[in-house]
Amino acid sequence: MAEKLTTYDPAAALVDDEEIAAFMADAFESGDASYIAHALGIVARAKGMTQIASQTGLSREQLYRSFSEAGNPTLKTTLSVMKALGLDLTAKAHPAQ
Repeated sequence: MAEKLTTYDPAAALVDDEEIAAFMADAFESGDASYIAHALGIVARAKGMTQIASQTGLSREQLYRSFSEAGNPTLKTTLSVMKALGLDLTAKAHPAQ
């Protein structure tokens, strides 16, 4: 008997701001720009892409394209989406190496 597998959608698991913050902190710790962009896209889908598009003045299509795995959003777009999501970008110094 074959098992039926379903596709996991991480956006479905992001149900509150604390989970979203932890998800994005993990993405930022990776240091991988494409992973960070994709993670922002997942959070935007969790919050509602139509709502984020309305708040940023960007089209849904542009948001999906920019924050896909192959996307490369501008810093302006990234900051606009983060603001709409209620996320802050902060900096901290790395320990001396």
